[in-house]
Amino acid sequence: MRSSLNAARRSRELAEARETPVDVLVVGLGATGAGAALDAASRGLSVAAIDAHDLAFGTSRWSSKMIHGGLRYLARGRVGVARESAVERGILLRRTAPHLVRAQPYLLPLTPRVSGARAAAVMAGYRLGDGLRAAAGTPRGLLPGPARVSAGRALGLAAPLDPRGLRGALLSWDGRLADDARLVVALARTAASWGARILTRCRALEVAGDGALARDELTGDVFPLRARSVINATGVWAAGLVPGIRMRPSRGTHLVFGAGTLPGLTAGLHVPIPGERDRFVLVLPQTDGRVHVGLTDAPLEGPVPDVPAVPEEDVGFLLGVLNSVLAAPVGRHEVAGAYAGLRPLLEARGRTADLSRGHALVISRNGVVTVVGGKLTTYRRMAEDAVDRAVALGRLDAGGSRTARLPLVGAAGAVSATGAGGPGGAVPRRLAERYGSEAAAVLALAGTAAGDPALAGPLPAGVTGAEFLWAVRHEGALDTGDLLDRRTRIGLVPEDRAAALPAARAALSAAAS
Repeated sequence: MRSSLNAARRSRELAEARETPVDVLVVGLGATGAGAALDAASRGLSVAAIDAHDLAFGTSRWSSKMIHGGLRYLARGRVGVARESAVERGILLRRTAPHLVRAQPYLLPLTPRVSGARAAAVMAGYRLGDGLRAAAGTPRGLLPGPARVSAGRALGLAAPLDPRGLRGALLSWDGRLADDARLVVALARTAASWGARILTRCRALEVAGDGALARDELTGDVFPLRARSVINATGVWAAGLVPGIRMRPSRGTHLVFGAGTLPGLTAGLHVPIPGERDRFVLVLPQTDGRVHVGLTDAPLEGPVPDVPAVPEEDVGFLLGVLNSVLAAPVGRHEVAGAYAGLRPLLEARGRTADLSRGHALVISRNGVVTVVGGKLTTYRRMAEDAVDRAVALGRLDAGGSRTARLPLVGAAGAVSATGAGGPGGAVPRRLAERYGSEAAAVLALAGTAAGDPALAGPLPAGVTGAEFLWAVRHEGALDTGDLLDRRTRIGLVPEDRAAALPAARAALSAAAS
């Protein structure tokens, strides 16, 4: 497959990139960087895209997995940002990634802490958000409208809620990803199918408008990469490559609960944060049975780490807000895992929670285009704007962006997430939701996996050995971390990660033999 990423392709294309200048060099392979690689390649430009680590190693894998319509921005009068979010959500739902993005119901429980006036204000906001949905052209069949539901209906969707004093709930709908890291993998592979060279474990040491000095992190070799234009899409690490950019990252922490901790939770929850007018803790049931609870918004002090730590005060804060609506409070010992991501916010006055989530382009004196800010939902627009600027600066011969109309790998003719068959017959729901039209091909590797005891046995979170093999052969996974922490999300729970480690090693060994 033209979209397949693997160790052999990386080696070949890295050698080519060292010898041949490209039109566009993209630094950073999160959602925005991978999106920029796809945008540029689909315009017919030659592209190399590098990352010091792996696909989705940074911020993009630590999100709430929401593809949202910008309701919070609308509440703060940022109509342009909200409308952009609604438009991009519709593109993902309808055209580019319907196999990865779907509608998710959310309840705001009407507990005694939520006054009638506040409930009315929130519902008014929901209706305005539904107006944005309509203006963006997203059919109500894909994204239903808001409604007030009874206490009985609320408990049917979210059994863990405390029924005492519950007056019902406000029901709203928004987009959500089954897995944010898989969106990045799909973007990178789609870019590769258009000819982009996707080079992980390749660190930019210095950047300029005509290329970069890079290091192969697997061999230690240092070499120049030449380009006619350069896009810095390294997010919170952008200032480390381009002087003069002033970032003010904020930390967003999520807790992970194992399957069975909050039984009967089929809808997400918006739990109001005491003392805050329009901020909520999100309770997000996952397709693997786990539940994620987030998120905090605290400024990051000091150097930017590769993988942010989770402070204990964040854990306590999230548990406190969550327990304010549960019939049976959950304890610290029930937290199976936790993760934190860093938002790449431009420096400005005020709390990080109040800073704009709009994106910005910064052009350095040496001609590097840096894209910062923004959010996962609007990655495509951020990438488009960055490539537009790079094309202009590099005086490249290219037309306009095509990505609003390009299905990502797995989207075209995707197998229904109900598990209702496809070219290879019925496939499990979990595979359909993660691989779309490629689900049958992943399933076909089950026979190969069955020949290795380490791969044949059951793995945590419903993952199969066939998925590990697929990731090594087609998704660019080079080590166990790639398999456990990004191609699958087994690693979010340390105990599950340890249990699946032998299978990850077996998959890498099988690919090498």
